[in-house]
Amino acid sequence: MKVVVLGSGSKGNSTFIDLGNKKILIDVGFPYKHLKEKLDKINIDPKQIDAVLITHDHTDHTCGLKVFLNKVKPLLYITKEIEDYLLEEPYEKSIYLTDEMLLDNILIKTIPTSHDAITSNGYLIEDNNESLVYITDTGYINHRYFTYLKNKTYYIIESNHDTEKLIKGPYPEYLQRRILSDKGHMSNELCAGYIVRLIGPNTKKIILAHLSEENNTEELATKATKEELQKSNIEFTNITCAKQRELTEVS
Repeated sequence: MKVVVLGSGSKGNSTFIDLGNKKILIDVGFPYKHLKEKLDKINIDPKQIDAVLITHDHTDHTCGLKVFLNKVKPLLYITKEIEDYLLEEPYEKSIYLTDEMLLDNILIKTIPTSHDAITSNGYLIEDNNESLVYITDTGYINHRYFTYLKNKTYYIIESNHDTEKLIKGPYPEYLQRRILSDKGHMSNELCAGYIVRLIGPNTKKIILAHLSEENNTEELATKATKEELQKSNIEFTNITCAKQRELTEVS
């Protein structure tokens, strides 16, 4: 499994996953031209993409979707509600999300998230002996899904903001409340707490994602996770932050 975060943050989100016989994008939050330029850097032609998975309807995750579908014609994993909202008519290769789906021998499990969107989901992708948990844009992770999310190979998980930096920062109070709510974004501290409970002996790498440029830094996000791991006597150091303007290779 090869995973490359093409960009992560409020200005655009997309992640490329190469599973050998299948190539997947999670979200298309960049215009087609920019996305193609990003894929060119890893020697991937957009037309090689077999499937697109959409997490939710917000523009920073979907702004390039229509053009991408027209040019590439991949399978589209999406909810009916988001398809109705984003597309003028049903897409001929849509697959509406269920709890579990198979793309050949690849398991795709939908993980409902909590965000102020029409519908919102993360994903667990498993192929042979490797697995990826992808969860961003959520106020929390429901404990009922922990069983499915534990001890996976790779985690891309939201560490959006430092709470103190957010409260003391320039955002108006209504926006602060939105971000801090159960339908907002996960803080560094909350993310770190989940990581401690989820990772295991099979885990190879953690990517902290969707960092706020105004209310967070890579140093603060990484520090929060490392400190929580130390408190729990967990030795794990392969932690990095996904970037907005640069590619981040996970494996």
